[in-house]
Amino acid sequence: MNVINVITQTGNYDIDLGSGLLKNVGELLKLNRKVLIVTDDGVPKEYSEAVAKASKEPVTLVLKQGEESKKLDNLMKLEKAMLEAGFTRGDCVVAVGGGVIGDLSGFAASIYMRGIDFYNIPTTLLSQVDSSIGGKTAIDFEGVKNIIGAFYPPTKVIIDTDTLKTLSKRQISNGMAEVVKMAATFDETFFSDIEDNCDTEDFTNIIYKAIKIKKRVVEEDEKESGLRRVLNFGHTLGHGIESSLMGELLHGECVGLGMLCMCDEEVAERLEALLIKLNLPVKAKFDEEEAMKAVLHDKKANGDTIKCVYVKRLGTFEIREMDAAELTERMKAVEA
Repeated sequence: MNVINVITQTGNYDIDLGSGLLKNVGELLKLNRKVLIVTDDGVPKEYSEAVAKASKEPVTLVLKQGEESKKLDNLMKLEKAMLEAGFTRGDCVVAVGGGVIGDLSGFAASIYMRGIDFYNIPTTLLSQVDSSIGGKTAIDFEGVKNIIGAFYPPTKVIIDTDTLKTLSKRQISNGMAEVVKMAATFDETFFSDIEDNCDTEDFTNIIYKAIKIKKRVVEEDEKESGLRRVLNFGHTLGHGIESSLMGELLHGECVGLGMLCMCDEEVAERLEALLIKLNLPVKAKFDEEEAMKAVLHDKKANGDTIKCVYVKRLGTFEIREMDAAELTERMKAVEA
């Protein structure tokens, strides 16, 4: 097992990474109390059952799979479940699932009694390399992604690589898009490694390298005032495309499209070739107007311009301010 320690201003936490960790979840987490276990109907139930068996007083909520679950109604459902079960500040929330479950559960933990312990057990590649690290929690509201939320670091993260064995190839590709994002902006050697080993089934090393990059970023800039903006590479236009397609494409698939819009031609050629190797789309049909409407709602907007992460050379990045006209033009690069 690898243990990666993340140190931030709002709290320090360990990320345990390895195979078979769910079998020992009772030893890795403090579960001798009331435990709200949040999962969805797409996650194999043996994962949440393993946590429940190790818990003194488990309460399990199973939500519908998908982005539409990240809403105010479900947030209130979690709060109500804790209130009715008599949860105190000494109890905890455990998320077992992908990014949607982690974001929602973390936010619920952050506001119940002004904050209780939150454990995250991400079960998708995308959430293991990205959303489970860094303390961002949120729900969507009025059609705007992640607009209500908080920075609330987990008490601990457990990444059991065995959970990846139950994922579809599409979900693996979806997660690899976020890995490519980190390699493209920080580490050209890592990018080359991915190019050379696209068909690997040993994800421990890939996850470890991606986490080390994200750890470095969030430790330096937890609340996205500077360096952490790099993690938005591909997300500005990607979020717009994702919103306009209403779930037709997965998050990572849209991030891949967004990255192709925000780099020099030479980078775009290598990036496109890699995305194709990873079975990720490089073109999509979407409503440009709807996508731009979502982009302009983006939290990274600053008056008439939006700060965008741009890759001129692999392994490096810069921040560029772009107006709506330039963003619309760039989006055309991936329009089918």
